Amino acid sequence: MLAFNRLRIDPGDGYPVIDYRIEDGCVESRVVEMSSEESLETENVWNRLTPEELSSHVMADTVVARWLSHRMGVFPLVRACHQDFSAASHSQEQRSQRVAA
Repeated sequence: MLAFNRLRIDPGDGYPVIDYRIEDGCVESRVVEMSSEESLETENVWNRLTPEELSSHVMADTVVARWLSHRMGVFPLVRACHQDFSAASHSQEQRSQRVAA
């Protein structure tokens, strides 16, 4: 995966590091926990952001929203904020089945 499709937010002050990525047109995030003993990263699984979570970022004009707007474009980001989450996962399953066939 290309690095420009990823964003890492490290707020410091004991808050967890959060990675964001654009994967197959969807926005996903995961928490990266830092082990203080060995400075090793423990990466959790990627979770797709819901339209409500995306909308929250856009409404608050967060760094994540600005990055997404630059990477995805304004109109695809707005569509993602209003997309039916179940329809998006169903569409992804259909694409996966076509590739496997």
